[in-house]
Parts: sequence; C-alpha cells; structure tokens
Amino acid sequence: MAVGEWSPPSVLLTVDLVILTLKEGRLCVLLVERGEDPFQGLRALPGGFLNNAAEEILDAAHRELGEETALAAGCVHLEQLAVYGDAGRDPRGRVVSVAHLAIAPGLPEPVAGTDASDAAWVPAEAVLSGEVELAFDHHRIVADGIERARTKLEHSALATAFCGELFTIAELQQVYEAVWGAELDTRNFYRKVQAVKGFIVPGGSGRRSTGGRPARLYRAGPRAVLFPPLIRPVPSDAEESTTEEGR
Repeated sequence: MAVGEWSPPSVLLTVDLVILTLKEGRLCVLLVERGEDPFQGLRALPGGFLNNAAEEILDAAHRELGEETALAAGCVHLEQLAVYGDAGRDPRGRVVSVAHLAIAPGLPEPVAGTDASDAAWVPAEAVLSGEVELAFDHHRIVADGIERARTKLEHSALATAFCGELFTIAELQQVYEAVWGAELDTRNFYRKVQAVKGFIVPGGSGRRSTGGRPARLYRAGPRAVLFPPLIRPVPSDAEESTTEEGR
C-alpha cells in the first residue's frame, strides 16, 4: 500500500454498565428492555454510544446510567470492568464496549429513561442460568461483573456496606451467601471473619435477639483490605455443570 492510501477502519465505541445490589437478600443486576433494534424487546445492560469524540468514557457511562434508568450519576461509583471487542458482537458493525461495574447497597427502583422501554432489578442467578436472555454479549459481561464482585468480597470489606451500622455475623454471612451464591458453614465463617483483624469490631454492649441465644452486634472496622482473605467455597461438580450450561 502506498503512503497516504491507508485510512483507519470504522470502529464505534460504547459503554455498558453492570450495576449490582442486594434486594431482599438476593444479588440483583440492573437490566433495561431495549426499545429499538437490534434485539428490540430483549433485556440488556444499560449503556450506549459516546455522544461525540470529545466525551470522556466515564462521563458517557454516567450519562447513560441516567438516561436509561434515571439513577443519579452520583449514586454509584463506577469502575472499569473490561473491554469487549469481538468482531461479531454487534450486528450494526464493529462496536467495542468499555464495560463498567458498580456494587452498591440501597439502590432505588430504576425508572426507564428515553432509551429504554423498561428498567428493573433482575436476580443475578436468573441471568447466569440463562433463564433471562440478554442482547449482544451481555450475558458474558454480566458473568464477568459478578465474578469481579465475588472476588471483591474475598479481598475487601465491601460486604459490610450492605449491612446496617450495627449487624450480627449471621447478617454479614447472608451478604456473602447472596453474592457468592453458596451456602456457608456458620462456624467456619465465624472463625474466618474473626481471624481478620480490623474487619469488624464489637458494636458496644447491644445484642440482637435471634430467637435463641442473643447475638453480638458488630460494626465495620478500619480494615479495607482483608488479610487473610475470605476465600469462597469451591462449588460442587453439579453446581459447576449448571453454571457452565447457562453460559
């Protein structure tokens, strides 16, 4: 090719948002219903194209969050998850997506904006299992986002953000079980939590009745990074098979 004959390929850039929270003790992901083709009527992650070449990617992510779900830009902290750019991921052409992740407690019910027909919190397990069909490659993106969230609970004190100011270890365990999608042994969990100095601290003399012996109350401690980490249990062969079938 002679000098000056090359021209850059046409590549479009989008943002996609994996927003996770707990609703009634279940890990849920924010999904919208697409109001136009391609994949009109299917569930998808909130997201869209950059407005112009001058728009910053993170600004576009916050804008799309507001436009498609009416969630305020400041209600969640978005971090970059991964970049998805397989050639056939979008029937409209070569589209590369910069996916972002947010994990936050107490998020309100979403309201569909101008770019979506509906918006709702959907149980993460329904997506991972394939029960809820998603547009594009969004199943893969959701699975990656949930895996990142599960890893964060192993290595950070994120789980305490989903508890009240004062909480029992049983309530903290429920957060881990919801995000990890696994039932935990109570005694083993108690031992592991107590082994991480500064993860949780006693919440004073108060105790909460659990129907049997009163349970001690705790609050979040000063440690943000957990060492040793709380490693999640390895799933059984049956659980692994179910997960793989849903992918």
